Amino acid sequence: MSSPSETVTGSSALLSPAETDRARELVGRLLAGLGRAILGQQELLELVSICLLARGHLLLEGLPGLGKTELIKSLARLLGVSFRRVQFTPDLLPGDIVGSPILEESEGRRRLVFHPGPVFANLVLADEINRASPKTQSALLEAMQERRVTVLGETHRLPKPFFVLATQNPIELEGTYPLPEAQLDRFAFKISVRSVSSDVLEQIITTRAHGEPPELTSALSAEDLDELFASVDRVHLPGAVASYIARLVTATHPDRPDSPEEVRKFVKFGASPRAAIALATTSRAAAILGGKPNVGFDEVRRVAGSVLGHRLILAYSARLDGWDTAKLVDSLLKSVPEVPRDLPADLRSAPGGT
Repeated sequence: MSSPSETVTGSSALLSPAETDRARELVGRLLAGLGRAILGQQELLELVSICLLARGHLLLEGLPGLGKTELIKSLARLLGVSFRRVQFTPDLLPGDIVGSPILEESEGRRRLVFHPGPVFANLVLADEINRASPKTQSALLEAMQERRVTVLGETHRLPKPFFVLATQNPIELEGTYPLPEAQLDRFAFKISVRSVSSDVLEQIITTRAHGEPPELTSALSAEDLDELFASVDRVHLPGAVASYIARLVTATHPDRPDSPEEVRKFVKFGASPRAAIALATTSRAAAILGGKPNVGFDEVRRVAGSVLGHRLILAYSARLDGWDTAKLVDSLLKSVPEVPRDLPADLRSAPGGT
């Protein structure tokens, strides 16, 4: 059993200061381009970039007209990757997403030929994903987890990298279907997109007469993107921070004796192992944004709400008592200590802090 003083690293050498600066400079290019397209949402843009660097799928939730779709379209232009948009509607079928076999005739013979759907792109925008039926939503499950689709027993690999960036309206709105838990769990981040301040609105209406964003050119090449992914994988994850991540996720389960009282009272089902993996990878990406070659507790706290919030299934009594997932995650961060309370004093001071 490893102690918190031990480390969790990738297969390559740790990042040097020069490599850390290089990675931060590349991310800065991406953020600068996104900042030109989406005004007054710096924290949102940084969280989106963190999810992308961690190679995770992203779910954006918010009312119509807040720029969710434009943000994803801008991201595709800045990355210069192949991009497909699917408008999810109640009549959309699974074959409209993954593709379907079509009977073709060649040299007097007929055979079924698979025609790829829009999911065969580097970046797939699933627009208003919760307006499609559950059957259609489930067409993305295999693609999001295994980066492949299977049609009539034949498996087809998706291109690399592959991201699903989805938007959804709040489920209280008419004509929406809640996403199943198995699909929600495949999104590394769920981020709520909120309206901007009056100052930002004034800037939008004075500089964009018809609401159109400026023209964007590619900010990162394919080689730059691969370099960033490799850098994130090499960010140092101290054993103490890995322990903190594991204890945070474990504490979301109401049947654990050391779970906080509010979790035992208001949570029906806690987060899965995917949540722990997502916390680790996105914390590494957050460290890159901060120009750090190692993960600290601050990076875990920064991404915890986006990783855990959509994975907690609450009891009915939670809403009656004014508790939501965001409030529960905040409570978890306050309740779960960075270092286990029962550790000996010499291990409490082990490296791997903020």
